Amino acid sequence: MRFTEAPAAEVAEAPRRRFRFDPPGETSNLPGPMSTQTAHLSSEARASLPRHVAIIMDGNGRWAKQRHLPRIEGHRAGAESARVIIRTAGELGIKYLTLYAFSVENWNRPKEEVDALMKYLVHYLKTETPELNRNNVRLQIIGQTYRLPENVQEHLRKSIATLAKNNGLTLIMALSYGGRTEIVDAVRSIAKEVKAGTIDPPDITEQVFAEHLYTRNLPDPDVLIRTSGEMRVSNFLLWQISYTELVVTQTLWPDFRKAQFYAALEEYNRRHRRFGGL
Repeated sequence: MRFTEAPAAEVAEAPRRRFRFDPPGETSNLPGPMSTQTAHLSSEARASLPRHVAIIMDGNGRWAKQRHLPRIEGHRAGAESARVIIRTAGELGIKYLTLYAFSVENWNRPKEEVDALMKYLVHYLKTETPELNRNNVRLQIIGQTYRLPENVQEHLRKSIATLAKNNGLTLIMALSYGGRTEIVDAVRSIAKEVKAGTIDPPDITEQVFAEHLYTRNLPDPDVLIRTSGEMRVSNFLLWQISYTELVVTQTLWPDFRKAQFYAALEEYNRRHRRFGGL
């Protein structure tokens, strides 16, 4: 579920063909426009599914505005998209799904909106945890959760405990999350260990650094999907997406359902991941 639009953090320039698929009928510099939806997932795409999918769920506000509805209605529709994508990812056998739900920058929104979003998060946890349990989904949270209201933290703890024994899809919700904040927190943690004498500076490697991130027990995302057509990563998983495939669709998050998810996975299947090699 995407509660608010993500903050702006521009991605580096890259050829458009590397990370976008276009709506039918729109012009493109690709060999031909690719559909934003497909009814079925090909056997080739099923054979090369990403292990970890991350999604920036953007466009709830615009979806509501287009329909002359309050913003909260966009969030409600977005929650239904989240429900569909979580269920579909689990059915496909994808192991990890990270959803960008609330950024550290979102705390700067008007208090009334933030309070409404926190209440809606509690409602979501109450109503969705039983279905997540039926679908064998585990729940993990990344971000500065101590900044969340105590009742939200309490419901998160309850949901995590209820789902702890499941071994299907791991759903990671990024709440009060920021990529730069995560990196700074990791540096502070390492600095404390250096000061205590438990780590020598020459021993600080990429692996050691990664072990101090919120995602220390998770593999890096294979693909990052962004809805609503915005070409930026919005301070999301900045360390982890260094070699992640980026797929951007014009579809607003409340309209992103199974067919659009399949299209993104088909696009991922067409990529050749070189990790800096040939």
